[in-house]
Order: sequence, then C-alpha cells, then structure tokens
Amino acid sequence: MGGEGRLGVDFIAKPTLDIEHHWDALKPEVIAKVKLAARASISAVDRPRSQAVAKPRPPIVFKGTRNVVAVGASAGGVMALSDVLIDMPADAPPILIVQHMPPKFTGQLADRLNGQCSPTVVEATDGAQVLSGHVYLAPGDRHMTLQRSGALYYVKLDDGPMVGGHKPAVDVLFESVAGAAGANAVGVLLTGMGMDGAKGLLEMRQAGAFTIGQDEASCLIYGMPKATVKLGAVEQQLPLSKISEAILDRLQRQVA
Repeated sequence: MGGEGRLGVDFIAKPTLDIEHHWDALKPEVIAKVKLAARASISAVDRPRSQAVAKPRPPIVFKGTRNVVAVGASAGGVMALSDVLIDMPADAPPILIVQHMPPKFTGQLADRLNGQCSPTVVEATDGAQVLSGHVYLAPGDRHMTLQRSGALYYVKLDDGPMVGGHKPAVDVLFESVAGAAGANAVGVLLTGMGMDGAKGLLEMRQAGAFTIGQDEASCLIYGMPKATVKLGAVEQQLPLSKISEAILDRLQRQVA
C-alpha cells in the first residue's frame, strides 16, 4: 500500500520466503489496513503545511533540549502520526519516532510529514544532535536510541538484531529515553499490533516521564496501546485528536 514515488495510507511488508505459510499471520493486518484505506481521506492526509489549521494556544518557549517526546507506532501509524504532528508548533520539543516500516518507506514518510507539519521532519542519521523544532524518524532498518552528552542529546542508530521481532523497535527507543531524559520526557504509544513499546513505556513512566496511550476507539488496531494498559505503563489513555494537546499542555506546565 505504498509506492516508490508516493507513500500510501499504510503498508504491508512482503515476506521474502514461504508466502503461503505467512499469509495466515498477515491476514488480520491486511484486513485492518484495507479498512483503514477505505475510510481514509487522502486529501486531508496530504494537505500542505500552509493549509494546516493550527489550534490557538499560548506561545511555548522550550529552553534548549531539556524536554523530549518519544513516539511509537505500527499498523495505522502513518495516518496517526500525521494527526499528532500537524498540531505541533514550529518550536515543539524534539520528537523521536519509531514507526514499524521497511527502510525504503521511512524516508518518504519523513518527507511527506515535513510537508504537512510546522516542525522539521527528517529521517534520523547517526550522531545527529537532537534539536527543538525537529522530528526524527528512525530508518526502517536501524534501531534508534536517545543518547546524552552533558546537556545535549543526540541520536544513535544501531544495526543490531531485531528486538521482539522488530527493527526498529519501539522498546529500544523508549528504554533509551527513560535513561537519558527521565522525567523530562513524554512517551506516546499509538495504534499497532503486538506488544512492542509496552515495556519501554513502563520504564519511561517509572523514570518519571509522562506517558500516553492512544485509546481503543481511535485506534486502527488496539494491540500495542492495550499492552501498555495491562502493564500499568500509561498515565493517560486519549483519543488521537487529543494527544498533541496533552503533550503540549504537560510541557508548558514544566517550562512555566
């Protein structure tokens, strides 16, 4: 459900071997994503940055890179990320994202989100300094972690083995953010199948971070967010339309 020149509503990673054997495992994801595509408003998803309707709110000034937002998503995440990021101001705190996606698509997704959103959205590169007003999307074939050097944060990319069947893995990002940013972080887990991100989000909450899970009603697939609830990792469950507002409200209280 994506193409070389244009990223679609979502995608299915094609198995390279034994397609017949893998079909039963893929069937629920395929059905869910076809339903998503059927109800998607492509014109709304692809609206350019200049046409985005920003919600009025008091100006937020983030001091340095003290605050960090970490986001994880899987099935349905392409549209969910757009909905969250389009409401972020140009001076938003740095946002690190892991979206389960093959490598050739992550660059396309970053380009499309960059055209929709006020912050600058890029595919992350190893060693890049993490800056306010920027969004860093993990490449589809690398784990991404947040590292700290003194008062500065930077991105580390890792070509290690899959974690929980994923590379990049949300758990890897969240666990690193818990260690590097602690209570100065916000963790968000969006729609997706499986459990990736649940343990990492729990680590973030235990480190003092504010943690959010997308609610069942607004999820395409209430798998990953549901796992966080079972673990007690989520401070708030919110509909997709309320997540960006909750992030900014919490961070505004921290910098006030």
